[in-house]
Amino acid sequence: MLEIVIESRTAAISAEMKVKRILPFRLHRMIGPFIFMDHAGPIVNPSAQSSNLDVLPHPHIGLSTVSYLFGGEVTHRDSLGVEQIIRPGEVNWMTAGSGIAHSERFENPSSLAGGLEMIQTWVALPEKDEEAAPSFANYTPDQLPVFTDKGIWMRLIAGDAYGLKSNVNTNSPLFYLHVVLQQGALFALPKEHSERGFYIVKGSIEIAGITYTEGKMLVFTKGVDPRIVTKENTTLMLLGGEPLGERFIWWNFVSSRKERIEQAKEDWKQGRFILPPNDNNEFIPLPDDNSRPSGTPPKPEPLS
Repeated sequence: MLEIVIESRTAAISAEMKVKRILPFRLHRMIGPFIFMDHAGPIVNPSAQSSNLDVLPHPHIGLSTVSYLFGGEVTHRDSLGVEQIIRPGEVNWMTAGSGIAHSERFENPSSLAGGLEMIQTWVALPEKDEEAAPSFANYTPDQLPVFTDKGIWMRLIAGDAYGLKSNVNTNSPLFYLHVVLQQGALFALPKEHSERGFYIVKGSIEIAGITYTEGKMLVFTKGVDPRIVTKENTTLMLLGGEPLGERFIWWNFVSSRKERIEQAKEDWKQGRFILPPNDNNEFIPLPDDNSRPSGTPPKPEPLS
């Protein structure tokens, strides 16, 4: 059965970058190892100051960030010295592990003319990998499996589903797909994983006579195989996998241990994180605990 429908909420992550925040949600914190999901854009007419969209250097621990674009262009820089422009259809997979800092800059205004739109998810790491060395990889569209059928196009971003397997390196069993459906197409969720859901990027679908529109995440219980019918041309992001157990989250930090988050907070406050060597003139300060940063609780809160 349909377990829950999550309505996206508005959050601001920079001066002009407002996003639809889907995860975490207070009544359903994780879907498999996925603990965070933001949908930015489409931003069609950014101001003359495209730098107002920039997300300044900031830290992460205990997770992998996964960036995927539908339109526009973003420059990623991190404390490993990586500088990578990500374009539509590519995947930036950054594993924070024991700690990393990175920025996301929008430095080519012409690339935004057609509209900036991106999805970023965070994937929690298994306990054995939470303190692994940080790493970064970019995958181009030709490295990602694509499947087509009548009225259906899908790209497997990571994991395995529908008999497809991605070469993207992951730390636990999961699936993550970009799916485009034509009006009237019939579709079903993959059966390989115990926790499954999908986010409606645009368009609308019908399940059991009820219509669901863009900006909603639908999460399903194990073993359910819903019959999904598209009401119009529709784009979905499917995700899920196997649960990892309880996790705590505060700001950009994720861990299975509260004390580890407290340590990360102090490390960022005291400047013990390394900033990106080619983007180290500014950074996002640690928020005050009582300021309730957008979309996050004031203290480490368990996710399960």
